[in-house]
Amino acid sequence: MDAGNAAHEDRSAVEAHNRRGWDALARAGQRLTHPAEARDFADPLARLDPRGWLAGAVRGKRILCLASGGGRQSALFAAAGALVTVVDLSPAMLAQDRDVAAQRGLDVRTIEASMDDLSALGAATFDVVYQPVSTCYVPDVRAVYREVARVLVGGGVYVSQHKQPASLQAEQRPLPGGGYAVSEAYYRTTPLPSVTGSLLREEGTLEFLHRWEDLVGGLCQCGFVIEDLVEPFHAELDATEDSFGLRARYLPPYVRIKARRVSDPTGTVETRALWTP
Repeated sequence: MDAGNAAHEDRSAVEAHNRRGWDALARAGQRLTHPAEARDFADPLARLDPRGWLAGAVRGKRILCLASGGGRQSALFAAAGALVTVVDLSPAMLAQDRDVAAQRGLDVRTIEASMDDLSALGAATFDVVYQPVSTCYVPDVRAVYREVARVLVGGGVYVSQHKQPASLQAEQRPLPGGGYAVSEAYYRTTPLPSVTGSLLREEGTLEFLHRWEDLVGGLCQCGFVIEDLVEPFHAELDATEDSFGLRARYLPPYVRIKARRVSDPTGTVETRALWTP
């Protein structure tokens, strides 16, 4: 077997494993699989875009919710007036998108696919790609970025959230004297060890650590400029016992990035922006 076929088989195995994993999490009602609640629809865009990166209006805009099944982001964007497509590899998660859309009379298109293969979608067909934490489930984040660049229009906005590398390197539980041990190599390329009972990792899935040069440098190399970057605040400054909030004091778990597509994946500069929020 040549290297190309081996890589394809490895990628297919990871995809199949994570499809099964997320189907199981959805059936179990794990917290990250919960659909949007009634209160979220009072101001749906505020729930999704607290920093105003989308300029407070998405009505009529074509939005791809990428690796975003579960009935949350897709339903809220649709309620705000956007034309929504959601792509996810988990049939169980996509079923929740369809259920919430049907219950609320919303129009949402669902497509079962991996985030690093959007061949079912045409080039330059979206104004916005919105991706919650999910790139950790593929071995090559740049493959995701290339696909996003292809389906976005020139000037289109890509909002993505990722697990921070240091958070994935460190142990889940604190040391007796405080702090957290780093137990995973920064240059690890194989899946991270499996976990149980973690609020930071998803049981039954394969996750990969992506370095900053891939998360940020990869965006730039795939035709994007970065316009903003924030670390969502989850720390509990007065936490004394082992908790998500205590760990977030030491290791911010996530990073959220706003990027704009300025060139195609081959480096050709786009001079026409169809939408500028």
